Amino acid sequence: MADRKLLLMGTAITIAVLAAGTAYLTLGRNGDIYAQCSKSNVAGGMDSFGTSFTLTNQDGKRVTDQEVFSKPSLLYFGYTFCPDVCPLDSARNAEAAAILNDRGVELQTVFITVDPRRDTPEVLADFTDAFSDDMIGLTGTDEEIAAVNKGWRNYYKLNDEEDDEYYLVDHMTNTYLVMPGNQTVEFFSRDEAPEVLADRAACFIDAAT
Repeated sequence: MADRKLLLMGTAITIAVLAAGTAYLTLGRNGDIYAQCSKSNVAGGMDSFGTSFTLTNQDGKRVTDQEVFSKPSLLYFGYTFCPDVCPLDSARNAEAAAILNDRGVELQTVFITVDPRRDTPEVLADFTDAFSDDMIGLTGTDEEIAAVNKGWRNYYKLNDEEDDEYYLVDHMTNTYLVMPGNQTVEFFSRDEAPEVLADRAACFIDAAT
């Protein structure tokens, strides 16, 4: 009888160890369910990106970050007067979202301006409509835009010293993957092809479900 109890205890311990090992492999280090998907390595981790906000969308409605990030989102910071980079990146992001939507995977695109002086809701509406009916455009006061850019560590600088109408804006060109609840989990450089970006985003979305 004693031998049988020891055998049963040993079996139970083995099962527990195997289960713990499976959980570790699934969650990755520090319980990260996205460990198998992430390629970024940044100081402070991806949890250090993001901030809460209230901004104005392309329809003129004030919205919070929780309302905006109600579904997985590709977030990009740019401006509508941008001659080439922002339109190309926005088109790429919209194409990646369309690829996943065709697969039945929900992904939306969000464009936050770094040029609120010129990017009114009406201007943003024309810009976002050119790429996707579902793209969300966001603007706000100078202070609101500065705060949200700081939250995502996004550098930008208006070159308006000599021309306050046709100036250009220096800015970073990363695209961030933000999960529901405003959790930034990854960023993508602008050289990622739409198909690659879609596949990488899908990994995170699948891991969360």
